[in-house]
Amino acid sequence: MSRISVRGFAVASATAVTTVGAVVGVASGGAPAVDDNNFEAAAADTTLLADIPAGQQAQVQTASLTQQADAQASAADAAAKKSAEESARIQAAKDAKSKKQAAEEKAEAERLAAAKAKKEKEEAAERASRSSVRDASSFAAQGSYSVAQVKAMARQMVPADQFQCFSNIVNHESTWNYRATNPSSGAYGLMQALPGHKMSSAGADWQSNPATQIKWGLSYMDSRYGSPCGAWSFWQANNWY
Repeated sequence: MSRISVRGFAVASATAVTTVGAVVGVASGGAPAVDDNNFEAAAADTTLLADIPAGQQAQVQTASLTQQADAQASAADAAAKKSAEESARIQAAKDAKSKKQAAEEKAEAERLAAAKAKKEKEEAAERASRSSVRDASSFAAQGSYSVAQVKAMARQMVPADQFQCFSNIVNHESTWNYRATNPSSGAYGLMQALPGHKMSSAGADWQSNPATQIKWGLSYMDSRYGSPCGAWSFWQANNWY
C-alpha cells in the first residue's frame, strides 16, 4: 500500500475528496494517481493516513480544514489590525497638524491683539499728553523773561515725549534767547523763524512773548516734520530744519 500523509489534507483540502478516492483505489489495488515517491518525500515525518482508522479519517480531514480556516482568520485579523493601526497613525498626524495650525493661528491673533492694545495705549497717552499742555494764551504777559522762565513755559506747552527734541533745536538755534536776531538773514526768536514775522500767525506779540514763539515753533515742527523729534532728526542730518 502507498503511504499518503495526513498533512496532505491540511495543505490541499480542496482536493481532499479526490485524495481520499486515491487512497481507496490504492487500498483496492488500483494504480496510484500521484507518484508514490513524491508523497513519500512530503510525508516522511508525518502520520500516515493508512495509520488512522477508517472511522476517524473524516475527522482528520475536518480538523485539517478547521486549521486552514483558523489560519486564514488569523491572517485576516492581522491584516485588519495593521490597517487599523495605519489609519490611526494617519488620523493622529492629521490631528497633530490641525492642533499645530490652531496654535499658530491663536498665537498670531494674540500677537495682533497685543500690538493693537499697545498702539491704542500709546495713542491714548499721546492724547492725554497733548491735552495736558498749556496754550500760549494761558501765560500772563511780562516785560521780559529769563531763560529758566522760557524753558518752564516750553515744558508746559510741548508734549513731554517731544520736549527734549524741541529743546535740542532751540538750543542750537537761539540758546533759548527769545529776542535772538541773526543780523545777516533776519531770522528771529527762539526758533530763528525766517522771516521772523511768520510767527504772527501764532499771535501779534510774537516779538516779545516767548509763549507765542513756542506755539508757532511747535505748530511748524508738527506740520512739516510730524513732531519736534521728526524735526530734530532732520536737523541732525542737515544742520537746519
